[in-house]
Amino acid sequence: MDRKLTSVVVILTLLAAGPALAQEAPATPVRFTAAREHQVHRTIRLPGTVEAGRTAVVASEVAGVVDALLAREGTAVGKGAPLVRLRREPIELRRRAAQGQLAEAEARLKSAELRLSRVRELHDSKVVSPQQVDDAAYDAEALEGRVAQLRAEVARLDRDLANATVRASFSGVVGREHTQVGEWLGVGDPVMELISLDSLEVRVEVPERHFQGLAPGAPARVGFESLAGFEVAGTVRAIVPRADPRSRTFPVLVALPDRDRPLGVGMLARVDLGVGEPVRATLVPKDAVVTEGRLSIVFVLNGDSAVRRVPVETGAGVDQWIAVEGEIAPGERVITRGNEALADGQQVDGQARDYPPPGDAGDPGS
Repeated sequence: MDRKLTSVVVILTLLAAGPALAQEAPATPVRFTAAREHQVHRTIRLPGTVEAGRTAVVASEVAGVVDALLAREGTAVGKGAPLVRLRREPIELRRRAAQGQLAEAEARLKSAELRLSRVRELHDSKVVSPQQVDDAAYDAEALEGRVAQLRAEVARLDRDLANATVRASFSGVVGREHTQVGEWLGVGDPVMELISLDSLEVRVEVPERHFQGLAPGAPARVGFESLAGFEVAGTVRAIVPRADPRSRTFPVLVALPDRDRPLGVGMLARVDLGVGEPVRATLVPKDAVVTEGRLSIVFVLNGDSAVRRVPVETGAGVDQWIAVEGEIAPGERVITRGNEALADGQQVDGQARDYPPPGDAGDPGS
């Protein structure tokens, strides 16, 4: 009986001390930053596809049998890199024949020019007729034409020998092979598809109601379905003023900047496009936004020690900041570090954290 009484006393003591223990629990350390008012464009989010800014099917400039594939599908090549080599022997034989004919014609031309000179001297001495002079001149002119023709033929065959190695017209990646060793290629036949990865862009289809709000050079934010958390700042490169007759959407091309990680042609992308005239909006650092399922949450510092949970809708991004719509006013302090596990009303110990103003480059303070 005494043991039971002792247990009850201990439990009651712990229950009485609970609030005091809770009050003595240390506050969670966090960092905060003041929300800002800034001018931003209203944004729309659309799906898109990564495309190469430059794609070409490299063709053969000469006819011949494929002797070797010097680059394969997926190979990165530089401008002028060899892709395919054609069999050179038939071209070399034709060049030797043309070179021999040229040497013969040049010798005959030299003889004809000497004959013409002698005939003219004899004509001056009244030994030969004018007709004989004309005949000698015609022979020399005909041989001059033959020599010019054969020199052009040799030059063409020299060019064919050079073009027997098909080269990349720009730097890129071989996307597809259109021939194999042993196949016959005619002039203009496709050899390989070449894709440039130096100037990637994203194609999006913009609904007709937003067409008037678009402008070349407008900023865009691009994310990728397969690269969670990775985004780049793009720019509207071109707006094609021709709508799809079925969907009534206009193609818009968004140029991507140089990247620190590889992107593939055909990747699915999501694009935030600014449309219409800029408006004033409340911006918070992107670090302040916490995702809870499909919700976006920002924790606001109330007073000096407690936080308030505020659901928001995110909008346009500006450098390290993002526009939000919700019960947040410019100047209010939002939690940017230590906000992953906070709860509404939780006690915190906050310190200020600086970010570069929207539109300025730089890294946030630690």
